[in-house]
Amino acid sequence: MKIKTKLTLGVGLLFLLILLLSLVGSIYINALKHDSRNILVDNYNSMLYSRMMLMNLENHHETAVHRFERNLIRQEKNTTETGEKDATDDVRRAFNRWKKHPNPADAAEIREGIFRIMDMNMQAIQSKSEVAQNTANQATIWIVITGTCCFLIAFTLLINLPGSIANPIRELTASIRAIARENYSERVHFESHSEFGELARSFNTMASKLEEYNNSNLARLMMDKKRIETLINILHDPVIGMDEDGKILFANEEATRITGLPNEKLVGQSARELALRNDLIRTLLQDLLPDTVSATDKSKSIQIFANNKEGYFEKEILEIAFTPTGESGKQFAGHVIILKNVTEYKELDFAKTNFIATVSHEFKTPISSIKMSLQLLENKEIGNLNQEQHQLVESIQDDINRLLRITGELLNMTQVESGNIQLSILPSEAQEILIEAIHATRSKAEQKHIRFETDYPETLPKVLADGEKTTWVLTNLISNAVQYSHDDSVIYLTIREVEDQILFSVRDTGQGIAPQYKDKIFQRYFRVPGTKQEGTGLGLAISKEFVEAQGGQITVESDFGAGSTFTLVLNKANQA
Repeated sequence: MKIKTKLTLGVGLLFLLILLLSLVGSIYINALKHDSRNILVDNYNSMLYSRMMLMNLENHHETAVHRFERNLIRQEKNTTETGEKDATDDVRRAFNRWKKHPNPADAAEIREGIFRIMDMNMQAIQSKSEVAQNTANQATIWIVITGTCCFLIAFTLLINLPGSIANPIRELTASIRAIARENYSERVHFESHSEFGELARSFNTMASKLEEYNNSNLARLMMDKKRIETLINILHDPVIGMDEDGKILFANEEATRITGLPNEKLVGQSARELALRNDLIRTLLQDLLPDTVSATDKSKSIQIFANNKEGYFEKEILEIAFTPTGESGKQFAGHVIILKNVTEYKELDFAKTNFIATVSHEFKTPISSIKMSLQLLENKEIGNLNQEQHQLVESIQDDINRLLRITGELLNMTQVESGNIQLSILPSEAQEILIEAIHATRSKAEQKHIRFETDYPETLPKVLADGEKTTWVLTNLISNAVQYSHDDSVIYLTIREVEDQILFSVRDTGQGIAPQYKDKIFQRYFRVPGTKQEGTGLGLAISKEFVEAQGGQITVESDFGAGSTFTLVLNKANQA
C-alpha cells in the first residue's frame, strides 16, 4: 500500500472516529435537552399556574379573581398529562359557580381540582425525570464505548503508522551505509506496492550496477575487446561498426581492403565526414545519412572493384540496442554494416541469363521456320487440307505463337536481368502508341466480342518514350484485360495529360485482383491462383522494368469482382 494511502486512511479514520464521537454526544445531549424541556414546559408551568390560582383563591378581591381566571386560562392551554384536562374542566365549572355566588363548597371543589392537577404534574415530573436519568445513563455508556474504540484505534495507529514509515527509512539508511563500505551485495526488500518498494527497486538496480562494475576489471575488458576484434577480423565479409553518433568504432580487414582506407584513417572517424570524401562509404551509409542518399536502387547489389577484381556485395544494416542492467527499456548503441559477398551467385546468375538468352535466341529461328512452313501449308496453291488437317494446323499455329511469345518474353527478361535494356527514348505520339497496341490485340478481342472504348484529347503533347517498348507494354496490358474480361464486355482505354506527365489507362470490368495478390502481380513468374495457366508470368514484371527504365511508373487499382485499372505514367516531351 502506498504511504500516501496509509496516511490518508489513518487520518481519515481518526476524522471519522471524532465525527462519530461528536455525533453520539450530540444525539444524547439533544435527547436530554428534549426530556428536560418536556418537564419544564409541560409540568413545571402547570405547577406554577396551580400555585398562583391557590394564592388568588384565598383573596376575594376582584383583582385576585381576574388573576385567578388568567392563570386558569393558561392552565387550560397547557393540559399535557392524562386526566389533566378533566380536572382543569372541573376547576373551570366550580370557578364559574363560585364567581357568581362565592360559597365554601365551590371553593373547596376548586382547591380539590387544583390539587389533583398538581398531583398529576408531580407524578409526571417524577416519571420524566426517570426517563431523563435513563437517557443520561445510555449516553454515558455509548460515549464511553465510542471513546474507548477511538482510543484503541488511535493508539494502534500511533504504534504502527510511524513505524511503517520510519522502519523502511532506517533499513534503507543502513543499506546505503553498507554500500558506502563497498558491500555491493547489499539489497533491500520492501513491500513492492509502496513508494518504498519503488525506492527499493531503484536502490537494488544501483547496487547491481555497482556490483557489476566492481567485479569487472580492465584486463578482462581488454581481453574481451581483443577477442571480439579478432573474431571480427577473421570474418570473410566486410564489417563496419558505428556508435550512436555515427562515429566508426571498428572495421575488419575486409572492410579496409574494399574501402581502400587503412584502419587508422577509418576507425575513430566520423562516418558523415568520410562519406563526403569516399564514394563507397557514401554508398554504404546512404540508408543512415539522409543527406547522402543517392538515386541508386537500394535493393540492388553493390558492385565493388578491389584487388584487381570486380565483386558484388549485398548490404545489411543491423541496429544495435541493449537493455541496461536493472532496466526494462532498450538503449540504442549504434549500427553494424555487413557486406555479404554474392559474387559467386551473381556469376551464376549471369551464366543463367546468358544461357536463357542463347537458348531463346536459338529457339526463335527454328520456330520462325516452322511458322513459315505452316503458312505454306495453309496456302491453297500447294494443296487443300481436309477439316482434321486444318484443325491440326491451327493447333500447331497456336502453339507456335505461344512459343514465340514465351521466347520473346525470355529475351526481354535477359535484357532486364543483364541491365542491357536497349532503349530509344524519343518524343513520340501518344495516340499512335495506343492505336498500335489496339491493332495488335483487336483480333483476340473480337474472338470474345469485346470492344474498345478510347478517350483522349484530339491534341496531346508528345510523350518522351521508347515507342516500341511502350507499345509492347500497352499491348501486354490490353491483352491481359481481354483475357480476364467477360464476353461481350468493354475495355476502356484513355490518355490524359497531368502536369508534365502523360497517363495511359487500361480499365476492364473483369474479375479484378484479390487484395492479397495486388502487391505481387509485378513479381516475376507470379500468377494469381485460380487463373488460366497461360504464359510465363513475366509480362507485368517486364512491363514494369521497361517503364521504369524510361523514367516512368506503372500502377494498378483493382476492385475485386468489378475489374482492374492499370495506369502507365510517362514523362511529357519538352516542346520545342
